[in-house]
This record gives sequence, C-alpha cells and structure tokens, in this order.
Amino acid sequence: MSNPASPPAVGLLDAGPALTFPPDFLWGAATAAYQIEGAAAEGGRAPSIWDTFSHTEGRTVAGHTGDVACDHYHRMPDDVRLMADLGLRSYRFSVSWPRVQPGGTGGVNQEGMDFYRRLIDELLGHGIEPWLTLYHWDLPQPLEDAGGWPARDTAGRFAEYAHLVADALGDRVKYFTTLNEPWCSAFLGYGSGVHAPGRRDGADALRAGHHLMLGHGLAVQAVRAVRPDAQLGITVNLYPVTPATDSAADADAARRIDALANRFFLDPVLRGAYPADLVADVRQITDMGHVRDGDLATIATPLDMVGINYYSRHVVAAPVEGAEPEPYWRAPSCWPGSEDVRFVTRGVPVTDMDWEIDAPGLVETLERVHREYTDLPLYVTENGSAFVDELVDGRVDDPDRLAYFAAHLRAAHAAIEAGVPLKGYFAWSLMDNFEWAWGYTKRFGMVYVDYDSQARIAKSSARWYADVIRRNGLPAQ
Repeated sequence: MSNPASPPAVGLLDAGPALTFPPDFLWGAATAAYQIEGAAAEGGRAPSIWDTFSHTEGRTVAGHTGDVACDHYHRMPDDVRLMADLGLRSYRFSVSWPRVQPGGTGGVNQEGMDFYRRLIDELLGHGIEPWLTLYHWDLPQPLEDAGGWPARDTAGRFAEYAHLVADALGDRVKYFTTLNEPWCSAFLGYGSGVHAPGRRDGADALRAGHHLMLGHGLAVQAVRAVRPDAQLGITVNLYPVTPATDSAADADAARRIDALANRFFLDPVLRGAYPADLVADVRQITDMGHVRDGDLATIATPLDMVGINYYSRHVVAAPVEGAEPEPYWRAPSCWPGSEDVRFVTRGVPVTDMDWEIDAPGLVETLERVHREYTDLPLYVTENGSAFVDELVDGRVDDPDRLAYFAAHLRAAHAAIEAGVPLKGYFAWSLMDNFEWAWGYTKRFGMVYVDYDSQARIAKSSARWYADVIRRNGLPAQ
C-alpha cells in the first residue's frame, strides 16, 4: 500500500549537516480531516459546509468532492506506519467536527471519536507526538444553517465541541491548536465565496473573523478547564506585506492589507485589541458593533504557543483605473475595506498555485511575531508547495518541492540563529489530498497518492525530509 521513505535519497546529505537544529526540535507533517479522511457518510458522520459546498455545481474544479479523498479513515494504520518510515516526530491532524458531534451541538458520536482514539494510539505506538487541530474549516452544516460563523452563537458551540474533544482525547494529546487559518475561514468563506460556505458579504466576513477568534478564546478556556496541562495555541497564516514602490500610496496599500491579513488576528489574540487603523478602514462596511464588552479579553486568553503557516509574500500597490482582475486569493472581495488595492506579481518563480516562492519572507514573519508580539514558543505549523508531479516507473521525483523545503528550512534555521524561539516545523502536506476548491488538481504532498488505487508513493522530497529529520540538520547550500 505504501512505498516507504527509506533508504533516503542517495547523496542529498552525504557531506553531513552544516546547519544543525536544536536537539528538541519537533519535526512533523500536517494534514486536515476533510482533505484526507473520506468516509463522508460513515460512522455517524454528518455533512459539513465542505460537503455541501463541494456537492454544489460549479464550486470545485470538475465537481471534485472529499467523499473518498485519500481514504485515510480506512487506511489510517498504514498511513501511520508510513509516517514512522519517514521518521516523523509529530503529526498534526484535525478532528472532523461533524464526525464527532454531527449536528454541531449535543453529545458525542462515539464511533467518530473512536476513530481518533485509534489514530492517537497508533501514533503513540510509533513514537509520534499527536498534534490536534480542533477546527480546519469543516463546520457542521446545521450550524451554518443557523447563521454560521457570522452568528455569535457559533463561537459558543465551538467551545462546547472543544470541551468534548479535550475530555475524550486530552489524556494522550499534549498539543492543541484551536483554529487553522481563520483568515481563510472568514475571508474566503464569507467574503470572496471561493471556500465553503461560499457566501460573499464583507460585513459577514468581518463578523465571522471576530466570532472565530471569540470561539478560539472560549475554546482555550474550555480545554484548560478539563486538561489544565495541555499546550494550547492558534494557527494563523501570515504574510510579509511589501509595497511595490517607495511611494506613500503604495505604503498605505501595504498597511491596509497587512491589517487584514496579519494584524486582524495577531492584535486581538496577543494584544487584546483591534488595530485602530483597521477599524477605520472598514468603517463603511461595519461599525464593529458585533464586538461586545469582554470579547477581546476572552480572545486574548493566554496561550502556550503560536502556530504560523507560511507560504508566500504579498506585494501590493495603490489602485489604478482599469487594473486587471486578480487571482481568487487576491480578489477584492477577500479584502473588505481595501478592495481597490492591487496585488503585484514580480516575475519570480511560483508554485503550481501561482504563489511566489519567497523563503526570506519566512524569516521576516517569524522575527516580526517574536519582536512585536510575543516571547511564546513559535511553530511553523504549515509550509509547503504544490507542483505538477509525475509517476514514472514507480517513482516520483519532485526537485522543485525539495528545493522549496530546503530553502525554507534554511530560513527557519536563520530565524533560530537570530533568536526566534522556533520549536518545530510541520511540512504541508504529508500526502497529496483534496485541495479544497481545486479538488484533486493540485498536489502538495511529500507522498504521492494514486487516487484510483489509493497507493502511496514517497516522493524524493519525502526521502530527503526523512534524512533531514534523521540528521536533525541540512547542508548550508
């Protein structure tokens, strides 16, 4: 079923590591439930917003859905053995909310929770640290029907769900992430509509963002109530935002996008306040009346760590009349109050997602969070790239992805040398999977998945990463 990652790719690190990571550095890989599990209607699982979205005509490429995905639900023990073959020290996975609490309220679906008990047992049995993400975008459909994340009640429901999961699984799980990339949930799900649930309303997107963070704070409190020793954090996708020129207009464009992409989440979670300039930028859309007394104190409930997902840089410019339409993730509707900002491409190498490759931006991002916001331990909880991969004679060679990982790991090491308390790195993704609205047309995995046979084949990047883990380092060049 799998092609193990050993022996490592010959010659990749033969000279020995020139850049050594701290001895307790946590090496891992990450996935998300809807992207890999399949078994969408098995074991008591009910629909999520992604089931509804992907089954709606025109929402995903070629009508692809996560009904089967990588069939991880049935192949989980073999997948964990593959992780062990790679030498992973930790595995970041998400719990499917509609699998363990199908209606988004009420008691536990024990059959669904038992799947995660078995997963955790398998991980621990192979010496792999479980890292549990409570929410990776699969809101139970009944909660969306009741208003979704723009509705305040959803935050409370999320806290109840977090308590159920921590009570059931927290005896063997040390690390908990509340939310994965709330920017995507809020601004792609309720702003541009290219992600589930597919709504397009700037005010709803801003309300959703606030209630996601309120749910985060309530969930931290709920997990701590039942598992006081848990290590708790949030994962945010961050970008360095650079003005295209040194003009004042471009500098202001960068300020506006930085406010929505980064500070909208970092400031409330780590400072207990929204940036004043952001509030002014969105004043014509909302008066922020959905922010109630006490909300920001709840959102800023103290954490034990911060997870950072890093993929690329935003380069932006002031508006000009008649500008070309932007790609979906840079679309105006993703940026309420700053719809006229232009995103500039620089002609540098890009991934298959059309995301510019910018490893130095990882150093900038990590240093900024540490310098401006917190001394807490930081983790790169996602970093990776999509490229077009080909299976040839039973092998998949992916030199572009290998080079991407190498450059970003060098950046991670540089950040540590600069004093950033970076404690771990999770490659995205363990295996090829359902890439949201792109369906199965984009491959991020270190492990190739043949979706017809469900065979797993370690790519050359996986063999290289296994050797990096084994040596706890990599060459300087």
